[in-house]
Amino acid sequence: MSVVAAERSREGLRGGRRALNSAMWALLIPGGTALGAGIGQYATWLGVIVTLGFTALAACLIGGIWHRAGAATLASVSCFALMLFAGPAMYEVYMKTAGDPVPAVVTQVVDEHNRHGPDMFCTVTETGGDHTVHRVSQQQNCFGQAEVGDRVEIRKDPLGLLGPRLPDSPDQQNTTEITVATTLGLLLLTAATTFYAGLRRRAG
Repeated sequence: MSVVAAERSREGLRGGRRALNSAMWALLIPGGTALGAGIGQYATWLGVIVTLGFTALAACLIGGIWHRAGAATLASVSCFALMLFAGPAMYEVYMKTAGDPVPAVVTQVVDEHNRHGPDMFCTVTETGGDHTVHRVSQQQNCFGQAEVGDRVEIRKDPLGLLGPRLPDSPDQQNTTEITVATTLGLLLLTAATTFYAGLRRRAG
């Protein structure tokens, strides 16, 4: 084998390893960020730690080790956006598909104002069984669409880990689809940016 052919072979091997390594990070970073966002629906503090950890990892890896500052900024921003959209998307899809429908009645709607602005809370009481009472937050779809006395069908987590979810109002019919589409777009953007940066990485 000539020297040129041998060098081309080594370049091909290095390119293959770089592509494989880049693909691994392109799956790990957005996947880990989305997982953290999902955990945040159960334990907010833990989810924030995980998602911020993967956001920092993206910035350090792409910007600090691979020396692709622009890609690092884009990946960090998309990871942060994933933290906002992925958790609600997973919660809504899970509750709508796997949640147990339970009839209930709205007994109280409170708009609590704090330093972060208005925060809605709905109290609902199951109409069957032992009449369990639930306090539902905006995270669980209490946005003032239900009024005291309304009979609703809440969705309860069969595993008992997540709070119940109020049904959508007529003007919320497409919000889940929009949230899911946004999440998928951010996942794709983060993965593509990471993969591209890995292929075009620069030596330190």
